[in-house]
Amino acid sequence: MDAKLQLFVQRRGWDLAASEYEESWSRQLQPSTDKLLAAADVKAGESVIEVASGTGLVTLVMAEQAGDGRVLATDISKKMLAQLEDAASASGLTNIETAACSAEALPTEDQFDVAVCALGLMYMPDPGQAIAQLYRALRPGGRAALSVWGERRNCGWASLFGIVDARVSSDVCPMFFGMGAPTALTESMAKHGFVEIIEERIRITLHFPSEEAALSAAFVGGPVALAYAHFDDDTKASAHAEYLDAIAQYRSGSGYLVPGEFVIATGRKR
Repeated sequence: MDAKLQLFVQRRGWDLAASEYEESWSRQLQPSTDKLLAAADVKAGESVIEVASGTGLVTLVMAEQAGDGRVLATDISKKMLAQLEDAASASGLTNIETAACSAEALPTEDQFDVAVCALGLMYMPDPGQAIAQLYRALRPGGRAALSVWGERRNCGWASLFGIVDARVSSDVCPMFFGMGAPTALTESMAKHGFVEIIEERIRITLHFPSEEAALSAAFVGGPVALAYAHFDDDTKASAHAEYLDAIAQYRSGSGYLVPGEFVIATGRKR
């Protein structure tokens, strides 16, 4: 897929998913969120840049940790950033700025102590360029903490993309599992200048209490939302049936316990 088209698809898709994302995924992603926050280790007074911030699941915590420091949250979805701003206001946080831009073209250089990307690199047309931009945004000695989904074979919901792709004219997330391959993330970080790189893989279980919850998370609250919005009722029904069949082995009572894997890597700017 052309990079500009992929950005357009992702922007529109995440705008559509914004209202459902947190309900579908905030609890599911908590193990990854906690590990990433620990890896970032934001301290009072530090400045932080976050790309693919979404609705602020990581941003709000880092803003609290930064205290009199600041957090610049960037994302391609203006609707997600609007939700983040509302949440920050409701929490009384005044040290968060937002910017609607792609991670491959950040409007900053040599300004930040910490750079963070939580499960965003998989959606980007050029994740290596995004990593290079995060490196550029850091001050010398600044640190980065990045997370991605892991290997396809370790993510029990991975059939979703093939199911959607079979019903649309182009790939929805063509390289989604690329950065989760062994050493892919750390090698890209090293290529773009980072040193002292450490990688950790964690296995988790996604708990969906019902068929409806599993389907909503897969089709409405994530990256395939734009494609799904164009399905007619028959296409939606067939896609639902195929996906539920694909995760049937993970059925547990009335819900599903679906395996997943995350990769978290840290590094430092020279």
